Amino acid sequence: MKVLKDILYKVAIESVKGSTDIAISKIEFDSRKVEANDIFVAIRGSLSDGHDYIEKAIELGAKAIICDTLPENTASEVTYVQVKDTNTALAFMAANYFEDPSAKLKLVGVTGTNGKTTIASLLFQLFQKAGFKVGLLSTVKIVVDQTEYPATHTTPDSLTINHYLNEMVEAGVTHCFMEVSSHGIHQKRTEALHFVGGIFTNLSHDHLDYHPTFAEYRDVKKSFFDSLPKSAFVISNIDDKNGSVMLQNTAAKKLTYALKSYADYRAQILESQLSGLLLKVNDNEVWVKLIGTFNAYNVLAIYGTAVELGIDSLEALRLLSDLESVSGRFQYIVSDGGITAVVDYAHTPDALENVLKTINDIRTKNEQLITVVGCGGNRDKTKRPIMAKIASDLSDKAVLTSDNPRNEDPEVILDEMEQGVEPHNYKKMLRITDRKQAIKTACQLAQPKDIILIAGKGHETYQEINGVRHHFDDMETVKEILEQLNK
Repeated sequence: MKVLKDILYKVAIESVKGSTDIAISKIEFDSRKVEANDIFVAIRGSLSDGHDYIEKAIELGAKAIICDTLPENTASEVTYVQVKDTNTALAFMAANYFEDPSAKLKLVGVTGTNGKTTIASLLFQLFQKAGFKVGLLSTVKIVVDQTEYPATHTTPDSLTINHYLNEMVEAGVTHCFMEVSSHGIHQKRTEALHFVGGIFTNLSHDHLDYHPTFAEYRDVKKSFFDSLPKSAFVISNIDDKNGSVMLQNTAAKKLTYALKSYADYRAQILESQLSGLLLKVNDNEVWVKLIGTFNAYNVLAIYGTAVELGIDSLEALRLLSDLESVSGRFQYIVSDGGITAVVDYAHTPDALENVLKTINDIRTKNEQLITVVGCGGNRDKTKRPIMAKIASDLSDKAVLTSDNPRNEDPEVILDEMEQGVEPHNYKKMLRITDRKQAIKTACQLAQPKDIILIAGKGHETYQEINGVRHHFDDMETVKEILEQLNK
């Protein structure tokens, strides 16, 4: 049990009705989970408003209500705390409830459009290999030392974040690497966390279903770096036109990485193959098992962060050379029939273009490049024609298909994608709504030495149709189909 007044430390309070000197069991913002002696925090979401469920929370036993507008009718046995913003209040309350776990380890946040999962996951790998107990909060999974948990959001809610950070502290974890999404920043999920470092990857077209303009999307990302203290460091991709913007107002130590510009951490690509990259990082050569120019940037961010966190520069390079690629990020197999299949999470125009350009740079052009790509439903519609244009421009054949249609009609999504295909590319475009059939068709079209890219879902093991998740794994599917075709 905790005392309410202690849980409210640093929360911007407008008014209080009742006593704050009461014992509390736990904090909840989902009224359905409330039990006796809990705090209920009324969060205003895009689909529902927690203020509508205050009475229900009290019926279930809530002892304290945190809200930004006091209800007209109040219960005498309940304490009501009116705050300026319930999202921010929840972040501080969660940190207080779990006794500020982020201050007890070295927490590094990774933000940007592409590369967050790769950088966070490979930093986790690198520090594990260096002998540290490490934590990971990512799109793919949450890891506390050796224990894995499923992830549901890129950046979880404040309670979940602090719960797992507390688990990490109790497990003796010293470093944690965390993906920080624009949604997470905007919804104050990262408030009250103590970051020792922040990494900026890049910024391109994404999440304009959530953010009304690209400028707001950029500024939300920037606010993460603006909030970092003087004791922290920021390492920013200065080759990205927004890289210098992220550094403008931060009090943290400013560091840069780049392939094209002068930077604190810089690299030159000496060799690029499907098996990896030979890089010259600052003044030392290193071979890494990662593929493509976009991964050269990721390597620099990882290297710079490792050095800033105290790992010797040569040891950091040695550890980099031993890292394995992340699930669903340029994962590839070669079938017995000599067909290469690549699965990648590329679900933004920039990421898809990067992957296709990487494959085109590596291949000999004596083989076909067949791309299977879709766009998610109930998400940013403006990128749909752009994705189809990129796929059809940079591939020998492009198969447009479903991604996660969610609650949208997949045919409408494909109609909108098809609008981006140039007339001269119509002949090399196919439209197959069923994703498994689309992958099967790509495999049937492929000849020995051809390359198939299956883009958009990467590590995901489901397809969401009409709000229901069905098992679907791109890598599992393409392996099975290629094996059947080879029989």
